[in-house]
Amino acid sequence: MKVSATVPKLRSPLVLVHGLFGFDHLKVCGWTIASYFARVPEALRAAGNRVLIARLSPTGGVADRAVELKSFLERESPGEPVHLLAHSMGGLDARYMISRLGMADRVLSLTSIGTPHRGTAFADWGISTLARLATPVFNAIGIPYQAFYDLTTTRCRDFNAETANALGVRYFSVAGRHRGGWHSPEWRLSHAIVTRVEGDNDGIVSVASATFGESCDIWDGDHISLINWRNPLSQYWGECRERTPQYAALVQRLADEGF
Repeated sequence: MKVSATVPKLRSPLVLVHGLFGFDHLKVCGWTIASYFARVPEALRAAGNRVLIARLSPTGGVADRAVELKSFLERESPGEPVHLLAHSMGGLDARYMISRLGMADRVLSLTSIGTPHRGTAFADWGISTLARLATPVFNAIGIPYQAFYDLTTTRCRDFNAETANALGVRYFSVAGRHRGGWHSPEWRLSHAIVTRVEGDNDGIVSVASATFGESCDIWDGDHISLINWRNPLSQYWGECRERTPQYAALVQRLADEGF
């Protein structure tokens, strides 16, 4: 798909959905210090689009987060059709909401970005290696942890069997491809685990797992770079790039489809 810096204006709102450990904005004393989708909402709004940013449980399970997403849409755009752009686990939340919570008539399209539709080997490794130690800690401090189980390959296999695509909803996807290396130490462990089991990946989610729907675009970069967070060393060596032109292209595709 051609990458363009020009953002078209769609008739319906664009809804951005975050993934695991995600948020909409982080604020201190009323000042926004970070946005989950860095600079993306501003670029889309500058073209006149209405952009909504959901805020879901950072570590809740897919079923619970899907209910939260539905409530968000009913509150912020009641009765209005929308386009969903969902990163990582957010794509699973969106699929569950569309197909299993009666929201197919409210969603025009879902573009998942780095979503582990078939799970990730890193979640498998994390559950088998760390769950026994981490679960009591999460229980003690009252933090949900179902998300970690919902991202395993076994759980996603069941999820896919139970969650059919909805007729009338257009599904597209984006996968990340990261080569790993010394300049991205934060991805060394997870990248190696996923590479060994699943092949090319963005550091957490394989290209094979992220591929979903009518078409899948491949973006070079790590899992967080897909939402426009860039490691300075990776950026210096050309491993990641400013993403707003690529988000513009995602919206352009929707415009070309008549939305």
